Amino acid sequence: MAASLSSIRGPLRRRSVLAILVLPVLAALGAAPACAASPPDVSNSVVKVFSTIRYPDPYKPWTKQAPTEASGSGVIIEGRRILTNAHVVLYASQVQVQANEAGDKVSATVVAIAPGIDLAVLKLDDDSFFTGRPPVPRASKLPDIKDAVLAYGYPTGGASLSITKGIVSRIEFVPYKFPVSGLMIQIDAAINPGNSGGPAIAGDKMIGLAFRKLSGDDNIGFIIPNEEVELFLKDVADGHYDGKPALYDDLQTLENPALRDFLKLGKTVEGMIVHKPFRADADYPLKQWDVITHIGEAPIDNQGMVKIGPDLRVAFGYLIQKTAVDGRLPLSIVRAGKALRVSVPVSADRPTLVEDLDGEYPPYFVYGPLVFSRATWQFVGGIEKAGGARALGFGKSPLVTRAFDPPDAETAELVVVSSPFFPHKLANGYGNPAGSVVSSINGTRVSSLHQLVALLRDLEDEFVTVEFDQRSAESMVFPRLAMVAATEEILTDNGVRAQGSPDTLAVWDAKAKP
Repeated sequence: MAASLSSIRGPLRRRSVLAILVLPVLAALGAAPACAASPPDVSNSVVKVFSTIRYPDPYKPWTKQAPTEASGSGVIIEGRRILTNAHVVLYASQVQVQANEAGDKVSATVVAIAPGIDLAVLKLDDDSFFTGRPPVPRASKLPDIKDAVLAYGYPTGGASLSITKGIVSRIEFVPYKFPVSGLMIQIDAAINPGNSGGPAIAGDKMIGLAFRKLSGDDNIGFIIPNEEVELFLKDVADGHYDGKPALYDDLQTLENPALRDFLKLGKTVEGMIVHKPFRADADYPLKQWDVITHIGEAPIDNQGMVKIGPDLRVAFGYLIQKTAVDGRLPLSIVRAGKALRVSVPVSADRPTLVEDLDGEYPPYFVYGPLVFSRATWQFVGGIEKAGGARALGFGKSPLVTRAFDPPDAETAELVVVSSPFFPHKLANGYGNPAGSVVSSINGTRVSSLHQLVALLRDLEDEFVTVEFDQRSAESMVFPRLAMVAATEEILTDNGVRAQGSPDTLAVWDAKAKP
């Protein structure tokens, strides 16, 4: 053992002497020791986020789901703020933040959130939390493929900070949450539940925010790059999130030779074909068979891609957020062989008959044993998860056939019966109407939940007839006065605190007094 220790001590002594002799010389020459070039410690600026969440219950819209405890990660940014993922704090009734190696939790408030791009900003009740915890600097450009990356966060399975290592493997412009698209960076560093909202670091700077992994694969993770973070922070600087503009026309590639011949295009023309314009009115700048060749001054290839670097091509939609000004997007097109310049309206919203709740709770209205609500993606998704997609398709339900249709003069939204009947003799003999889309009340077409409430409010007929818009649906007839009289009793028996959400009650209570 003594000989072994001696053999170790000898080289250590020689290295120590060398360091004593060489380091002062390096310092005199202005050279720093290698250790001085190491990146700053990010660990002190990565936090754990705790949320108490009350998700909506689309099938019992008068209540909320039971509270659940969730945790994620966050990173300190400029302005004494914390950046995290929207899904970490969406529907949170309480948010707390804990620093690395700290025992106390500090209360936080969500001050900005964008579920579509999955980003949120928190402010803390106690600003002293940030003392000694600086913001993490962000890189101003995209990383390169194969750049080394470290993912920081607090994945489930432990309480301490976790750091995983990998490389940047792919950068694309892809859909996030309908209808939002954005840049996304794929890495092979492990990202697991709890990592969401933690920074990804390359060199000495943050390149993005971890937000999910590929289902079933522990080694394919995704981060939201700084470019998307900067757009979000700039958008919410005024206290309101407006969203990202997009083009909603149906397009197709220009790769097939027969298509080129059909359109009589020269060999040099490249771009994307307008298959179906977003709007059909005569004033809309794009028409079927137009070929979009440039967005601004950037050429689009036959696969709909644009170059944004020497070795990087992404879908041309990436340039919309950079090129659009005041809701207008300049495009170059070829129409019937003629080159044209057009200005196309773009917006962050693509209204559809079924919408996402996006952090809101569903509106509802109770009338006798019936509960009416607005159709949402959360409502439709729950039916599909329960195996009801085939039934919706067989019944030709508008929840399937019209979900993505834009609102029009006849239908602003789809109104559904959200729940089975409350127990009451008025419902005797009828089948379960839950999930059915209401088409009319006493022969008047239903265009929205508020309009349905107004129809019920103003009825003077002896009976209320409810018709549904799907195959094999029953027509339901109820005595009107009995329905009104039974409502309060039904609410009490079932522990429902209010007949409707505040918005629907405002419509119901607006009835003119005789």
